[in-house]
Amino acid sequence: MARLVELTYYPIKGCAGTSVSEALLTPAGLAHDRTFLVIGEDGAGRTQRRDPRLTLVRPTVSPDGGQLTLHAPGFQTLDLLVDTAAARREVELFGAVHRGIDQGDTAARWFTEVLGVPSRLVRVPPEHDRVTDGRIPGTSAYADSCALHVVSRATLDLLNAKLTERGVPPLPMNRFRPNIVVDGWDEPHTEDRAHRIRIGDTELGYAKLAVRCAVTLVDQGTGAKAGPEPLRTLAGYRRARAGGVAYGTKYAVLRTGTLSVGDAVTVTAWGASEL
Repeated sequence: MARLVELTYYPIKGCAGTSVSEALLTPAGLAHDRTFLVIGEDGAGRTQRRDPRLTLVRPTVSPDGGQLTLHAPGFQTLDLLVDTAAARREVELFGAVHRGIDQGDTAARWFTEVLGVPSRLVRVPPEHDRVTDGRIPGTSAYADSCALHVVSRATLDLLNAKLTERGVPPLPMNRFRPNIVVDGWDEPHTEDRAHRIRIGDTELGYAKLAVRCAVTLVDQGTGAKAGPEPLRTLAGYRRARAGGVAYGTKYAVLRTGTLSVGDAVTVTAWGASEL
């Protein structure tokens, strides 16, 4: 039987994730997932594509979301009370304009020092009403697109077997930054065809394949770009029809609830792969 074996949310887009044994699933994905965004002076969101040092920042959020704690090697830990009432400002993410609540000068100075470029931190407003794309539309905070990203262990095992054939060391799952990891699907990329999934008391609906970018080249432990893999190998067998390479699947939330490591993963509707 397939089961949920890893559960991770990423409080700040581009920064390190927090692995948990249980999480609330909201319409926008796991509670606190990508609710914060680091921006430049122009309001454009920072991502690991241009600022790989983001992964060195390890944020933690209090259960009620009212306090954010920031850790980074060599820098003093910063505790912040989260502001959800201040004036909204425009922020830009991949060409789309959203709103954000600036978290103040102390957070801005901390991120500027850690990243080495002028930066500020914003939080998604409570009234955020973004509509995400894909076969089943949904919502998310500052994620690239959809609420949830799912990858199976069989999918990673296949990639690592191909990397080994090339004499390349295997990669850890965190290189792909999924929210949910599934074990027990024998066939790699089963998530391509799993169009409706029930996990615990929740239900997910297939939105689209996850087309990968240069973030997969960043070592999530060091913040350094680590060369052409895995994109070079993935290009040999996972080219998407619309361009790029696809690895993992994005889902919208059809029914909220609680997710726990160990929950059974049941596919209730299958579809053809869009690769």
